[in-house]
Amino acid sequence: MFKKIIIGVSFVAVAFFSSASIAEDGVAADPEHYTVEFENDKVRIIRIKYGPGEKSVMHTHDANVSVFLTSNAVRFTLPDGTSVDADAEAGAAQYADAEEHLPENLSDDPLEVVLIELKE
Repeated sequence: MFKKIIIGVSFVAVAFFSSASIAEDGVAADPEHYTVEFENDKVRIIRIKYGPGEKSVMHTHDANVSVFLTSNAVRFTLPDGTSVDADAEAGAAQYADAEEHLPENLSDDPLEVVLIELKE
């Protein structure tokens, strides 16, 4: 199954794997880059910060809306080892179904995103 990631006005097809995952939740797997700003029974708001060239570990997110606070080039490595590169513009927003990935900031600038995970 494929889904679309909308970053600004570009569309990137990303493989989505619905099989059971052994990867941890992003906040638990990588607290250096992921901080919970707010949480209730409807949403969890996470602030994501990467330095230039930094990358995460393989992790999961529930269905979510992302708002990019900075413009950057990013790479998403998927569980099967394939990767997708995308450019994100500051102010761009996107929706994504539940997913598993390993993000990497390909830019020489910091990357900052607000991720709103939907619980319902």
